[in-house]
Order: sequence, then structure tokens, then C-alpha cells
Amino acid sequence: MKLINQTATSRGPAEIFTGDVYFDTIARGEGVSHIRVNSVRFTPCARTAWHSHSLGQTLHVTDGFGIVATRDTVIVMRPGDTVHTPPGEEHWHGALPDHFMTHLAMWEDDDATWGDLVTDQEYEAAVGS
Repeated sequence: MKLINQTATSRGPAEIFTGDVYFDTIARGEGVSHIRVNSVRFTPCARTAWHSHSLGQTLHVTDGFGIVATRDTVIVMRPGDTVHTPPGEEHWHGALPDHFMTHLAMWEDDDATWGDLVTDQEYEAAVGS
């Protein structure tokens, strides 16, 4: 057993996030474990770019209200909600316009495939603005 020293909070880079997003690395597997867990905080309207994970991704909302969207499905996430995106499914996630949102992001690969930033029009269509 060992205590894992936490790294400093990082700001999400503008190449893959729109708006102000901050994350803390909770776990990064070593050896045979490839688990990754980040606590991610989104300000209102902030969001990821389109992306996918080769082994899928699970999101668990701890605070606030947000959204996760694929090309054909939109889910509003509330505290306690957990959403899984399967391997290779292109998606994005972020906060609703009038709320902050924090979720745990969990995945097992280091090879996320990042696409375009989510446009304001895509965001507004997903949140029903």
C-alpha cells in the first residue's frame, strides 16, 4: 500500500476544451493496470472536444449538471449519474449553460482520439437552447 501524491490541478488545454475546464489526476495505473481517473470541473458552457476512447469511458457526476452527447444521443447528467460510452464511440461532455459540473472520468487507455471542438451550434442544439 502507498499514498499517491497528487499532482497540481491542471487547466484543460484550448485544443481539446472549450471554456474553462480544470482537472485533477486521481489515479494513473502502473504496471498491468491501465486505469485512469480524473476529477474534471467544468464552468457553465465549458465542454470537451469530440473524442473517443479505444476501450470506452465512464463518467460519474459528483456535483452540478452537465451533458454527454454522441452524434445521435444526448443525456443530461445530474449528481450521482453514471454514463458509459463504449469503445470507439465519438462523444463530448460538459456543463449546462447555467451550472458548473464536476465528474469523475474513468478510462483505460492513453490513446484517446480527439476530433474537432464542439461548435456553439452543436452545443446549443444538444442543450436545447
